[in-house]
Amino acid sequence: MFIKRDDLLHGAFSGNKARKFAYFLQHDFPSVTTLVGYGSPQANSLYALTALAALKGWQLKFYVDHVASYIHQHPAGNYRAALALGAEIIDLSQCIDRQGLSCHDYIAAQAWSLHQDVLVVPEGGRCHQAQYGIDQLADEIIHWQQEQLRAPLRVVLPSGTGTTALYLQRRFWARKVDIQVYTAATVGGDSYLHQQFAELEADSNCYPKVVSLGQKYHYGKLYPQCLSVWQLACECGIEFDLLYDPVGLILLAQLLDKYPNGDVMYLHQGGLLGNETMLPRYQRKYPEKFLS
Repeated sequence: MFIKRDDLLHGAFSGNKARKFAYFLQHDFPSVTTLVGYGSPQANSLYALTALAALKGWQLKFYVDHVASYIHQHPAGNYRAALALGAEIIDLSQCIDRQGLSCHDYIAAQAWSLHQDVLVVPEGGRCHQAQYGIDQLADEIIHWQQEQLRAPLRVVLPSGTGTTALYLQRRFWARKVDIQVYTAATVGGDSYLHQQFAELEADSNCYPKVVSLGQKYHYGKLYPQCLSVWQLACECGIEFDLLYDPVGLILLAQLLDKYPNGDVMYLHQGGLLGNETMLPRYQRKYPEKFLS
């Protein structure tokens, strides 16, 4: 098997989110001074957007539903790194004009997208602009396959919104190459992923294969199976993300059993800063799994 090391793209801008936000990094926005995003205070997208803003000379305003007092008092992971780079993290639970609105609806009510000097990026980079960087990723994989492998290839990755898996498969399908994308849901389930695909692409012929792992995963929840596969995978000498990668690695193990003689590529998700907060949570909940 092979591992695509997208965790090594850039010291401050790597992994899945770097691919999704590549369009904004590599294009000029001469009037933009402020970047607006939203999501979890420990989301990989928070740090990726902060790094993007720093590279472009912009200010980031990032909206969150709530920042727990422990996180506020003991910054770590993506939250700590984003603050250090100058992100303005706005806790909507402290905003008296919120009126029960979600982050998305609050931003819409502020009409940020109508300001010429403001660029609003949807949660997690789920937008059509993400296709730009994911097409670049797909072309890198196609070039490698044609130069080095010269055989059919299966590309494996976990999915949140499924944007990366969808755009990868669509690019492979458009270029008529023998590469199939396999993915599994880290949020919700299979039907949720297909719903997300349909909102971005009507033609189901270019959808990736969604593999059911037998249970639904909830964002940020701790699972002993995820910890076990993460520990096993890290023994190869590469650290993986603890939020998304474990689900992808469980899928990878299934495919390696199914295709023992096939060529499989795992797409590293990056986001290693999140391990600063995820790993201590696992250590507190499953201390027996850390005994030497």
